[in-house]
Amino acid sequence: MKNAIMIVITLAVITAFGCSMSPRGGGMTTDLGFQVAVPTFNTNVKQGEVQNVTLSLHRGNYFKEDVRLELKTTAGLSIDPSNILVKASDVPDVQFRIAAAKDAALGEYRVDVTATPATGQSTSVQFIVRVVP
Repeated sequence: MKNAIMIVITLAVITAFGCSMSPRGGGMTTDLGFQVAVPTFNTNVKQGEVQNVTLSLHRGNYFKEDVRLELKTTAGLSIDPSNILVKASDVPDVQFRIAAAKDAALGEYRVDVTATPATGQSTSVQFIVRVVP
């Protein structure tokens, strides 16, 4: 019963804050692993403009490793920086910029985030960026 309550509370918190979590990376247990949280609501970027986006790295209690984040997207968008090292001692929130070209086609673009720890299993998650006029 305790597990069911914790699952419901965790899902409620994730829904309330509007983020999507990756599968666990690093170790196999919650305490030895990590997850990456990305925005679940569409991130809108106007043609020719730049939008700041924040990702969060949720570490288990005993996960004390550096994690490299690789961000990739399709033509029409650019990401800066696209490769970020989050050190074990760094804050868990990471900011980067997504820019839409002036002639970028309107519509939705997928951004893929791959998180690779110094040792252990990598994980990946994606989110949507909408280019608007």
